[in-house]
Amino acid sequence: MTERSSGGDARTEATYLIETPQPVERVAEMMAGEQSSGTFVDVPGETDALRERHAARVEATTELETVPEPSLPGSKPPADADADDVTYTRAEVVLSFPLGNTGTSLPNLMTTVAGNLYELQPLSGLRLVDLDLPEAFAAENPGPGFGIEGTRELVDVHDRPIIGTIVKPNVGLSPADTADVLEPVVDAGVDFVKDDELIASPPYSPVEERVEAVMDVIHRHEDETGDRVMYACNITGTVDEMLERHDAVKDAGGNCVMVSLQSVGLAAVQTLREEADLPIHGHRNGWGALSRCPQLGWSYAAYQQFWRLAGVDHLHVSGLRNKFTEADESVIRSAKAVQRPIASPADAAMPVFSSGQWAAQAPDTYEALGNTDCMYLAGGGILGHPDGPEAGVAHLKQGWEAAMKGIPLEEYATDHDALATALDYYDDR
Repeated sequence: MTERSSGGDARTEATYLIETPQPVERVAEMMAGEQSSGTFVDVPGETDALRERHAARVEATTELETVPEPSLPGSKPPADADADDVTYTRAEVVLSFPLGNTGTSLPNLMTTVAGNLYELQPLSGLRLVDLDLPEAFAAENPGPGFGIEGTRELVDVHDRPIIGTIVKPNVGLSPADTADVLEPVVDAGVDFVKDDELIASPPYSPVEERVEAVMDVIHRHEDETGDRVMYACNITGTVDEMLERHDAVKDAGGNCVMVSLQSVGLAAVQTLREEADLPIHGHRNGWGALSRCPQLGWSYAAYQQFWRLAGVDHLHVSGLRNKFTEADESVIRSAKAVQRPIASPADAAMPVFSSGQWAAQAPDTYEALGNTDCMYLAGGGILGHPDGPEAGVAHLKQGWEAAMKGIPLEEYATDHDALATALDYYDDR
């Protein structure tokens, strides 16, 4: 976050990757006008004084490469261009916007930096790459209530990743069935369990009943072993529903709520954070629609800042060698962005690695991330271990032990049976 005054000179900087058949400088000026004081023609109210106070500025443009075909349909070249000679220039554009245009409102910031720009005719590609925000955004928005350190305190895990799993099957389990599925996993020594994003509070498994059943298992385990387990109960719904479900989780002795961020929206998450006494586990399902095309959408570096400032404590980042389309380098960039302070270390969130994870990815994840401040979730990596969930949990912990000690997995497996079995079993899949 830029150390700028929160007064009238404070500005938000947004960096974009654009593609256009028109001159880059002209398009950048058009982008700035569209998202601030200008429109497609001069209007009487747009005075010099108003522009001085409210106009966006083009801070920099850097041309990168030229391609023969547009990435996206619908763009228009200059009217005088020869159709046979049209090419498309990719460039980085940095715009800045006065803080006075948005105040510290996150929804209005999103409208400003990622609104109608995506529909402008001169653009055959537009991607929001990064944001540099005035300090006022962090001062006026709550940020994570627990973050990395608060989450570690709740589960009393401080020297390794928080190892977790997901309730499977994703849907169809009654509250009692859910508790039965989780009981052996909890007893196996897992630190964290979460609902799948596909189940919130359906008629066959209302949150109020499901959280009671699951927390009975967790409380019994804690009474017997002293080990704490976090359960992220999916409370996704309307604002009123989420607030009621949060209270039901809290009343049952629960210690985390989960929300599908795209489904409920930024303002709903902010309202939940204002009332919440529990960590908010943010699931990013739908993220691919914003990111899969390299010339369209968002980068995670920009996207995650909104949710952290709104108050999310844990954010999914996929995982290395995942079952989705995201490259390993992108996953690590995302995880580092989530951990990077916006204004202070307290606003860092905990990245959540998931998607096809087991012990094999632990060494590479540790080396690339450079720390263990993460959640490492495995569904099949725990539940699918041929020796059962206890061995599934154990092999993940053993994989991370090996990674942190700098010992190759195969060597560490010689006297760690759960890891040895996993290496034989999962390598064939």
